[in-house]
Order: sequence, then C-alpha cells, then structure tokens
Amino acid sequence: MLSKNRLKLIRKLSQKKFRQENNLFVAEGEKVVYELLDSGWRVNEIYTTNPLQNIPHTLVDRSELKKISNFSSVSTIIGVFHLPKYQFSYVNNGFSIALDSIADPGNLGTIIRLCDWFGIQNLFCSPNTVDCFNPKVVQSTMGSISRVQCHYVDLFTLIDKCQTEVYATTLDGNSFYRESFPTDGLLLMGSESHGINDELLAKIKNRITIPAHSRNRGAESLNVATATAILLSEIFRSRVY
Repeated sequence: MLSKNRLKLIRKLSQKKFRQENNLFVAEGEKVVYELLDSGWRVNEIYTTNPLQNIPHTLVDRSELKKISNFSSVSTIIGVFHLPKYQFSYVNNGFSIALDSIADPGNLGTIIRLCDWFGIQNLFCSPNTVDCFNPKVVQSTMGSISRVQCHYVDLFTLIDKCQTEVYATTLDGNSFYRESFPTDGLLLMGSESHGINDELLAKIKNRITIPAHSRNRGAESLNVATATAILLSEIFRSRVY
C-alpha cells in the first residue's frame, strides 16, 4: 500500500525540479521498466499489481497505480529509478546527434529510440530541450533510454570543442543526397518551430537539407524526429552499401 507521503513524492516526480531534487524519475509499463532493470539501473521502488519473481517490489491495486500514473491508460507496473550520472568526452567516436531547443516529449523520445537503433550512444541536448526523464519522454523511448546517454550541455562549447565535422539541418542547405558523410561526425537538429539558433548556426559551415519532392510544396517542413530518421538512414547507408 502506498503511504500519503510516498504518493505525494511520486506525483511530484512528473516535474523536472523535483526529479532533480530527489534524484529520481518514474518509468511506466512492462517494456520500459524491465529494460531498465535488465540494464542494471538502480531501483528505488517497483509498484505492481502482479507478483514478480526475484525482483523486490510492492504490491498495489490498480486504483493505487492510477493515482501515481502520468497517463490515462494505466499499466500494471510502475518503477521509480535513480537518475544516472553520465560522463562524456568532447571527442566524438562515431556519429552523434545534438538537439537545439526540442520541446516535444514525443519527438525527443523517438529520437532517443533512433539513436538506439543506429547504435548512437551519446545524444547532446541544449539546456532548454525537454528533460529526457520527463515521464512522456521515458515512455516514448520504449526502453531505449536505458542504452542512450543524454547530455545537457552548452551547444556552443560542444561545437567549439568538437573535433569532427558538424552538420546543421536547415531548409536552405545543400541536398543531403550529395554529401559524403565521414565515419565520425555530429548532426545538429533544430527545434520544431524555430530551427537552429542563428548564432549557433553561424558557427557551422556544413548545412544540409532533405529536399522536398512535392510539386506543390504544401508541407513547410518535416517533423524533427522524422527528419532525424531520414538523415540517419542515409548517413549509415552510405557507410555500409
């Protein structure tokens, strides 16, 4: 059974401020919770409606889970985990992605899944990008949050110290089909509404775009997660085939 204090704490973890204060975050659903457990993430508590084998947990009923869930459709299991502590180097090994001011949790979660799919271990985010441990982000990663490290850094410093080619996505860039991408590099994606910060963009010479093929050009731009998927597919295709 959940105490009132515990219930209050878990509800607060939906906000970034309290996640940082308590060094905890919430994961919901079997897929996400079990992937975090299998990856060795440090557990604070597991709440479930079904008994688990070899995993310390607290049995609760569905009405209690509903009180601490961040979603209208309640899962059978919710985990409270400790926030990880990551270290990184400004020296890139392989291709990495940097995100400038991404606000939508679903887009960030999808990009984290894309990083996992393409074997990208480090994702760099501007400080004003949505928190990767936001419950909606964690849920939309479908467990990939356990294998991709998200670093919130000053992107100006990142680009200054980056020792590989940096590519910025813009609407007026060169067609990415004509690029020969190196083995190591950094791909910078801008916000859904404003693109990449102008001052940041001024530091980058390699500007690429996904050319539109529609005659009417009805769509002004692509969703940032969709664009990231297309670009990564081409970057890695050019290496393999």
